[in-house]
Amino acid sequence: MSVAIRGAGRAIGADIALEAATTSKRRFLRHYLEMVVVMMVSMAVLGALTSGILAVLGHSNLRHLAGLRAFVMTMNMVIGMTVWMRLRGHGWASTLEMDASMILPFLLLIGPYRAGLLSGGALIGVEHVVMLPFMFVVMLRRYDEYAHVHHRHPSGHEGGATGARRWGR
Repeated sequence: MSVAIRGAGRAIGADIALEAATTSKRRFLRHYLEMVVVMMVSMAVLGALTSGILAVLGHSNLRHLAGLRAFVMTMNMVIGMTVWMRLRGHGWASTLEMDASMILPFLLLIGPYRAGLLSGGALIGVEHVVMLPFMFVVMLRRYDEYAHVHHRHPSGHEGGATGARRWGR
């Protein structure tokens, strides 16, 4: 009888471990999708703000300056991502890694664009497409951090609306 109980205990333990792994993967993917949404929202909101500022200064828009437009869009996404990650309790190291994963595609593609090998539309389109796997790879590097609940990371830092860390730390 004790063998049966031990066997059942192992089966229950295996079920719990499988459920935890599945939950961890779901959290990781949810975190990734949240970051993509933050990127899009910050690009739209800060892009509108940039357009408004340009209009006040007498410039219509950046449509005819694809290289500059790609840079501004990249920085708008980086600003939004930085704010989001810090509010969610991520440390500066992981935040800056994510920022770098978003800037790197621009740096890799601006040369071919300036050399005439990419059109303005291709520069912006390819940059956005390449940015997604770059972000995913950075997240995989810190899987445990991104697979846990946002408000409490393995490092013990608190995040979220009630426990956001100070920007200076």
